[in-house]
Amino acid sequence: MSDTTKNITAMANAIRALAMDAVQQANSGHPGAPMGMADMAVALWGRHLRHHPAQPQWADRDRFVLSNGHASMLIYALLHLSGYDLSIDDLKNFRKLHSKTPGHPEVGITPGVETTTGPLGQGITNAVGFALAEKMLAAEFNRDGHTIVNHYTYAFLGDGCLMEGISHEAAALAGAWKLNKLIALYDDNGISIDGQVAPWFIDDTPKRFEAYGWNVIDMIDGHDVDDVDGAIAKAKLSTDKPTLIVCKTSIGKGSPNRANTAKAHGEPLGGDEIKLTREAIGWSHDPFVIPEEVYADWDAKAEGEQLVADWNQRFAAYERAYPELAAEFKRRMAGDLPANFAEVCVQAVAAAHDKAETVASRKASQIALEFFTAALPEMLGGSADLTGSNLTNTKSTPALRFDDEGQVVLSEGKPGRHINYGVREFGMAAIMNGVALHGGYIPYAGTFLTFSDYSRNAIRMAALMKQRVIHVFTHDSIGLGEDGPTHQSIEHAASLRLIPGLDVWRPADTTETAVAWSMALANKNRPSALLLSRQNLPYAPKQDADVITQGGYVLAEPSEVGLKKKAVAVIIATGSEVQLALHAQAELAKAGVPVRVVSMPSTNVFDRQPLDYKKSVLPVGVPRIAVEAGVTDFWWKYGVAAVVGIDSYGESAPAGDLFKHFGFTTQNVVDTVKVALGLAKRR
Repeated sequence: MSDTTKNITAMANAIRALAMDAVQQANSGHPGAPMGMADMAVALWGRHLRHHPAQPQWADRDRFVLSNGHASMLIYALLHLSGYDLSIDDLKNFRKLHSKTPGHPEVGITPGVETTTGPLGQGITNAVGFALAEKMLAAEFNRDGHTIVNHYTYAFLGDGCLMEGISHEAAALAGAWKLNKLIALYDDNGISIDGQVAPWFIDDTPKRFEAYGWNVIDMIDGHDVDDVDGAIAKAKLSTDKPTLIVCKTSIGKGSPNRANTAKAHGEPLGGDEIKLTREAIGWSHDPFVIPEEVYADWDAKAEGEQLVADWNQRFAAYERAYPELAAEFKRRMAGDLPANFAEVCVQAVAAAHDKAETVASRKASQIALEFFTAALPEMLGGSADLTGSNLTNTKSTPALRFDDEGQVVLSEGKPGRHINYGVREFGMAAIMNGVALHGGYIPYAGTFLTFSDYSRNAIRMAALMKQRVIHVFTHDSIGLGEDGPTHQSIEHAASLRLIPGLDVWRPADTTETAVAWSMALANKNRPSALLLSRQNLPYAPKQDADVITQGGYVLAEPSEVGLKKKAVAVIIATGSEVQLALHAQAELAKAGVPVRVVSMPSTNVFDRQPLDYKKSVLPVGVPRIAVEAGVTDFWWKYGVAAVVGIDSYGESAPAGDLFKHFGFTTQNVVDTVKVALGLAKRR
């Protein structure tokens, strides 16, 4: 595939020059990795990557992930040189406020960046999600003579990515799923921030990946463009395995005094060393100056235009042959919900309201999912080896499986839509991010709430990237009982609510759960977490289900328990504790104390409501008491007078015994309200 008319040395050195110049100007950054991977980039971006700089969102483009995101100047240089809307001035603004070139690549900020990388290991895991989505969409939409989904996912990664445990989770799944269109190029330079990695990173990486079921191409000279090119071409022949290409490189390649040292990793080279490097690589141009002939060699716009035109022609033929499939493909890749989505939401909520069942909210979730998964073929579920506990499977979502040849097993002509991730919570969460970023599917999956700690950084990344990813967290409190404090969530609801851009729902019954699902699915640019109970929760009668969409609402006024008086206190509760609040309201009514009960399934959503609405729910000057089986600190922001919560770890015992032991009783809530109102003294 070699193009002898291009000056590949100059193409690589342009990357090196831009990397060291931008880092030097910013006085911050990582020049060594981009300089070391420059020749690898020439081989991939110059000879294999199918993309169009003028249409960064073209559906059948190859995806490129820079998993070692600290090497961001590599991808910024590539995007600029190949013709994306990223100017030389943008490169000069590297790491500056509001620039298009932040310290680590961020999706939605820089055209051509597919995912936000920096937390090591997550990029390659996102790439697994990209490749999975491509494979499933191809199986679902391609037809004989009409191939509209056919692209590769490429990832660059380094030692840090491989040291992070998430890479083990992701690589194992990629091998199990036989993702043959995933090609990872390992920048094997042996250097990290602390120096030579040999004393602490002794993994036999090729054998490790072979054990995962990968195709491994070892001992490639990462500075020989033709060698890397040949390895990529060989990798593309694989029909049933992902490929790892091990590229031996020198960090800071070209720098006389910094190459192969930790000094090249995370600090500017310095003016003197940059001058010496320019001389060593034969680059005589001033900072940020790229000769026109180098731009011409890198320019991918004409080839990209032809690639897109060819695909558009093929898609037009597909559209004529399969108009309904074509319309469905376009809808799903745009991230739009079906036209009847609102009707499906009404059906799910109405069914929950009419049946008024007493079930665990995890079961309420599965009941709602039966409606949504039947109507939304893009919903891709799963669980971290807890399907029978999380209840994320439905009649419409058979298990996803692959045959011995690596093909997706079809059920009624479609891929399975429920993934057995195994005990890999972090990998599951980051793979879902990749699936969402790719487009075509809305991923959701479950584990126990206490294990959200394993997933947390990937959840944070979904929020940062504004991706519609839905986490189903069951066994949400001490209510899970005998499994004890290792499994009982105490601080998790509060900590998840602190993640900006994440909607956390802790529903109290079937209707609130159905509404939570409808809101999560409708939020195109926001991830959601549903916190669900193991134990059964009675249905809470309500006049209006629509108000649940506000995140918090008045569930019961004093009049509903026989007191025609204005409330003198408000009890705010979530999840299983809503019933406790209702019981306390009834007991207080017997004593002539009128209390309002507010159910607040989502504090995040409630906090976004207009001030007038929030005041109507939580009136100014009326004492508020929060009740939730979790840490108390979170609730003080609502100006509460008291919190019935738990600020210690749980115990191993039946749920009923635990709630009593930790003060989640009607009497304790009644006493707390009376103390807050000055009607009793604290015991």
